[in-house]
Amino acid sequence: MASSLISNHVTNSDRARDSSRKKKKKKIQAKQDDQAQSHARWKSEAQQQIYSSKLLQALSHVSLSPSNDPPPRRGKAVREAADRVLAVAAKGRTRWSRAILTNRLKLKFRKHKRQRAPTATTGSSRSRKPRISVLRLKGKNLPAVQRKVRVLGRLVPGCRKEPLPVILEEATDYIAALEMQVRAMSALAELLSGSSSGAGSSSTPPPS
Repeated sequence: MASSLISNHVTNSDRARDSSRKKKKKKIQAKQDDQAQSHARWKSEAQQQIYSSKLLQALSHVSLSPSNDPPPRRGKAVREAADRVLAVAAKGRTRWSRAILTNRLKLKFRKHKRQRAPTATTGSSRSRKPRISVLRLKGKNLPAVQRKVRVLGRLVPGCRKEPLPVILEEATDYIAALEMQVRAMSALAELLSGSSSGAGSSSTPPPS
């Protein structure tokens, strides 16, 4: 009787382990399939056309801003619009896209709060000494691989404090998205330059 109970317990535990392993394998396979679909999506022509149309709409709002802004500020606005549209195209499925959209909302809130905050006048301005970050001091003593991982985590939005597997996964998707962004913006630049040159040639009168 006792041996049968022990054997039943062992078989039940083995089944539970097998089912948990199968579930983990299914989750890993589903995640890998999702990553493959995401990378293939950035390489598709349809996704590039969708991104280009949304980018044109976003750039039209940038062009409607005051024209007396200096070129660096306008270039920054164009870059922010392109990155925001890219994050929207990712539909929040990746960490980097959520980080870009969240950072945009934070900047908007800070700007609104700064405009509403009263200007406080201080009688004496104290000279502040530059602070040396502890992270920078620690970073000098890290091995070369860990330093490179930290640099890569800073380059990918939202991956500053993430482990290496997450950073590599997000970096792969982020690079594929940036490649699609470059292709779309290059095509738009060629299209706009061609239309402007065509309009200029049509406005000039023919030689007599």
